Amino acid sequence: MGTVRIVGTAHVSQESVDEVKAAISEVSPDVVAVELDPGRYAALRRQAQEATVESVLEAKTFSQLLVQWILAYLQRRIGLDVGVEPGAEMKAAVEEAEARGIRIGLIDRDIRITLRRFWRSLSFIEKIRMFYALAVSVVSIDGQDIDIEELKKQDVIDLAMEEFRKFSPNGARSLIDERDAYLAHQILALSQVHERVLVVIGAGHVQGVKRYLADPATLPPITSLTADVRSRPWGLIFGGIVTFLFLFLLAAILFSGVGIEVLVTALVYWVLIHGLLTAAFTLLARGHPLSALTGFVVSWFTSLNPLIAAGWFAAIVEVKIRKPSPGDFHRIAQAETLSQMWEIPLFRVVLVAALANLGSTLGTIIYFIVIFPILAIDPGPLISQGIANMWAAIQAIF
Repeated sequence: MGTVRIVGTAHVSQESVDEVKAAISEVSPDVVAVELDPGRYAALRRQAQEATVESVLEAKTFSQLLVQWILAYLQRRIGLDVGVEPGAEMKAAVEEAEARGIRIGLIDRDIRITLRRFWRSLSFIEKIRMFYALAVSVVSIDGQDIDIEELKKQDVIDLAMEEFRKFSPNGARSLIDERDAYLAHQILALSQVHERVLVVIGAGHVQGVKRYLADPATLPPITSLTADVRSRPWGLIFGGIVTFLFLFLLAAILFSGVGIEVLVTALVYWVLIHGLLTAAFTLLARGHPLSALTGFVVSWFTSLNPLIAAGWFAAIVEVKIRKPSPGDFHRIAQAETLSQMWEIPLFRVVLVAALANLGSTLGTIIYFIVIFPILAIDPGPLISQGIANMWAAIQAIF
């Protein structure tokens, strides 16, 4: 087995760029293993094939895509503040290796697998926490002095990892632990066929990778790190519960004897609360009024069907009006401010879809909280009387 040297880097650090170049010169490795997958390597070399707008709409993973773009934006903003392009140390490692005729090893897991496993591993509460944290980060990042080299210190890294695990234990497992194991698998494979292996990875992965390299028997099977993860059916479960509760509520009102006017009022408020919140969140995303109107019209129905979402329909209208193009992907990747991103049609479409869905979901929660005060009815007697009358009707039939 060959020798392995690991260089832990910060992804927006000029010192890391210099450290990588110096290590390659000093070690003269047979292979330089970088924390990249083929897709990101192609993007780094400007050879990546852009996704299509149609593929984004068909996938319907608007919230996941929005998170990915915002995370990339935050890293880019930090890079702009310190004058270093994000991923510059990986690019330097690749260019230095190519200039010296050294083989390049792409050792990171496919970013699509990582993001899919990350998103599907998150609980509903973790997703809410993450969106809140991202919103706070976007608002607060401007005007801060960031000491990137300080962030590379091991005690700071350990603290950050601990905080991330408290914040999102499932997310930490997908983004950190699984990738530590995957990186270690790839490094071990390279060390079997090369005498000198230089590894360039983010500082946050160094400790985990070293633990696995010191005791390879603890590595999980590689297939367990790459297999597709079934999405938790919480959306379907939540949608099913909402549909049942709403229909049960209508039946209870109908059989309780409080009058048809109360039933009609309950229906009207279902439409209004969902529609208004969906439209409001669409407009908050600076969506077109027609997109907001579409969300208003369909939200009452999509809230009862867990297989469709109001944001999908609002996004379709937004696409017709904004007309995003494949070039929008590159513009989003290069945007230097949030306002610039907001002006890009594709970003607006995705934001409209995500926020319209959020508005519709909030509409459901708020409806069940406020409907009985609005109707001026005590829910206990109404539901108990409705159930009793329904049971009597069933007995009469059978």
